[in-house]
Amino acid sequence: MLEGHLSDPDGSGRDWDCALANHLHALRTRPPHQVIDDLTADLYALHTDIAQSRHQDATRWLYRVAAILACVQANALTRIGDHEAAIRWWSTARRTADASGDLEVRLLVRGEEAIHGLYGQREPRRVLALVAAARRITDRPWPRLVAAEAKALAMLGRHSDATRTLDRLVDAAERVGGDSLGWWKVDQVYFARSWVHAAAGSERAADAARDRVLSTVSRNSYQYRINVRLHEAICTVVQGGIDAGCRHAAELIDATPAAYRTNHVVETGRRVLGAVPPGRQASPAVADLRTVLVAASGEGGSGHRGPAGAHRRSG
Repeated sequence: MLEGHLSDPDGSGRDWDCALANHLHALRTRPPHQVIDDLTADLYALHTDIAQSRHQDATRWLYRVAAILACVQANALTRIGDHEAAIRWWSTARRTADASGDLEVRLLVRGEEAIHGLYGQREPRRVLALVAAARRITDRPWPRLVAAEAKALAMLGRHSDATRTLDRLVDAAERVGGDSLGWWKVDQVYFARSWVHAAAGSERAADAARDRVLSTVSRNSYQYRINVRLHEAICTVVQGGIDAGCRHAAELIDATPAAYRTNHVVETGRRVLGAVPPGRQASPAVADLRTVLVAASGEGGSGHRGPAGAHRRSG
């Protein structure tokens, strides 16, 4: 509020590029409820800058900033499992990206919405519809959209289609070569490969992709490192190793500090359960994994709350 009294009608006095980089780094390395808390001041300041802006070019640039910050907010809300709020922020991100007129940001926001929708927020078929809608904006390939398509197809059991889409992902990544905002990283190609091959039970290909992810991503990128190891558990279950896969998943999740047991981790753990055939659901290892997931998500009135519950209590 104090900053709002300073004369800065176009927001030019604020280093928004630095702020965007800081929030993106926080999203990748810190507990999501902390990311949401830290965004509050900048979202308020940005609202003030937009309200005070008097020049069209400056306003459009501020809309670009708003779209990216809204994308971070939606991502973080998805990580704590607050899907209703996240979907509203995805809508805000899309609308402000469109208002900015920046094609790269419009595609970035839509790619992130599709990718994160796969973590219990939307049906895979709905994610495919989001990808199709984004492609109507431009025929420019956007790797995150292709990655979302491959993952959604794998979740629907369309393994051949998903594998073919991985080939398009590699081509898109080579043609686009990333984005100017630092969101795209090459390890995302390997992560998508791990996801798709694990779902199909292609052990050798999934192992190779997982090893590339673990050797490429920063040690601070907790979510990638946990989830790609959960892909290994999915592959083991698909191959018939029900007890071994479920035990591996339960141990991984249980060993993860509570603040980092995000919705993304829990939903990937649920994919391990989803790969278990109906006739094996009574296995003790399956029951143990189910108990760990209930505790990690704060369900069942056990008194244990994950990061989502902790954030809501803090107000």
